[in-house]
Amino acid sequence: MASDGDIISSVLKGTRTMLSSETLLVEAIQDLVKDEVKRQIKEKLDASPELRKELKEAVKDLMEAKIHEAYAVLKIGKVGAKIGIELVPPELRKEIGHEIVSLFEKEVNKMLEQE
Repeated sequence: MASDGDIISSVLKGTRTMLSSETLLVEAIQDLVKDEVKRQIKEKLDASPELRKELKEAVKDLMEAKIHEAYAVLKIGKVGAKIGIELVPPELRKEIGHEIVSLFEKEVNKMLEQE
């Protein structure tokens, strides 16, 4: 006779498997819905060159805004680093400054190597 622990474990395992299958099914249906929505949007864009052009311009504006946002965040980071350096005792500033430059140099080199 199986113990209560074995029965509970079997039920829990079966439930997890069932939920996993349902999740897979839900995700597949969501993908199908997304595909259908994309198809309908593409159909509307294909029928209206004006609308397609307007969308392209809006996406271009969005990309430019994201680039400006990233640049602003970079500038904030730079100011934060400067403030951090100002908080360091003067006798350690030069050493820490070299470490920070070295760190940034390594990161920039990694980014450039990826291109």
